[in-house]
Amino acid sequence: MKNVEIKAKCFDPEKAERILLENGADYKGLDYQLDTYFNVKNGRLKLRTGNIEKSLIYYNRPNQKGPKRSTFNLYKSVNLEELKPLLESSLGIMVEVKKRRKIFFLDYVKFHIDEVEGLGSFVEIEAGNLEIERTVDELRNLCEYYMKLLEVKEENLVNISYSDMLMDR
Repeated sequence: MKNVEIKAKCFDPEKAERILLENGADYKGLDYQLDTYFNVKNGRLKLRTGNIEKSLIYYNRPNQKGPKRSTFNLYKSVNLEELKPLLESSLGIMVEVKKRRKIFFLDYVKFHIDEVEGLGSFVEIEAGNLEIERTVDELRNLCEYYMKLLEVKEENLVNISYSDMLMDR
């Protein structure tokens, strides 16, 4: 699977939420998430546990600012928590990220307004669709459109993951 995504520092989460809702976004709810990143040679492997989203995710994306392509594999199960001891003992935990995430959708674009423990507030835009094949250019254009709508400034774009930010502190 693929998507094009951005992450940016967000200094006014309430305004971002208001813009999304004024433009017809479907609010899915508030999720309290714990992302446990495991040591792997390539890409990233994280176990996400939350009250809305729960999955084991392997992904690969470049560390660059602005819209970037990400490829990923997603595994969902009701018993994901049972995997953590196995993954921890075989791979070791790299870092854990705790966040409060508001989830929104507009068409096939997913938006997150995150409050990350120890890092602050961020907005993420993920353009992709599992049912309809889109080109990377189409997804990048859509991502750029929503960056303008949400008034995401170039200087606020983040090129690394929350896990990298926490480990760099």
